[in-house]
Amino acid sequence: MSDYYLSILHGALLTVAVSIASLCVSTVLGLLGATAKLSNKRPLVWVATLYTTVIRGIPELVLMLLVFYGAAIGINSLFEAMGSDFVLDLNPFVAGVATLGFIYGAYMTETFRAAILAIPPGQMEAAWAFGMSPLQTFLRITLPQMVRYALPGYTNNWLVLIKATALVSLIGLHDMTYLAKQASAATRQPFVFLLFAAALYLVFTSMSLWVLKRLNARYSLGTEKVQL
Repeated sequence: MSDYYLSILHGALLTVAVSIASLCVSTVLGLLGATAKLSNKRPLVWVATLYTTVIRGIPELVLMLLVFYGAAIGINSLFEAMGSDFVLDLNPFVAGVATLGFIYGAYMTETFRAAILAIPPGQMEAAWAFGMSPLQTFLRITLPQMVRYALPGYTNNWLVLIKATALVSLIGLHDMTYLAKQASAATRQPFVFLLFAAALYLVFTSMSLWVLKRLNARYSLGTEKVQL
């Protein structure tokens, strides 16, 4: 029995790796998407709006299977039609991270867009008047302030993302959900091992909440606190 628990704990490390890698991808895509939606260039606005609308309207499981199976089949069919012997063997880790990052990039886009809009535009106009470039304005003026507005939504997206990593077990990645299912099937004790996996997810989300609350308190220094 102890071997199964150790195996699930080992899978938990993979779950954390998938979560962090997906968060990095989604954060980058979110910043790019928010910038595009707030730009004055209509093609960029249209592409970003289409991205957030379509991705948020398709179930995560469908996208996961579509990327892992559909993308590989489509690319291999294309190379075959071109007369090439190249065969794409999509890595489950890469597919899982790319899919989750792509999905939650759409949610991060809206989170960052709302945070940027919460900043008074006069501050950015003043920075431009002082001769700052758009990049300098973003790094020195917009980014430090948008963190405070974005953190609540960012926290929610991160918590959902951690739990969504369980989907990678369906494409053969040996995360803790996959290993908990394997242990349950081998021992016919699904309640014990699935409950153990659930407890690990709860630990991860609780630790994340503690860290993000500390960050929120740090970036909220000097601001008026609203009594709820």
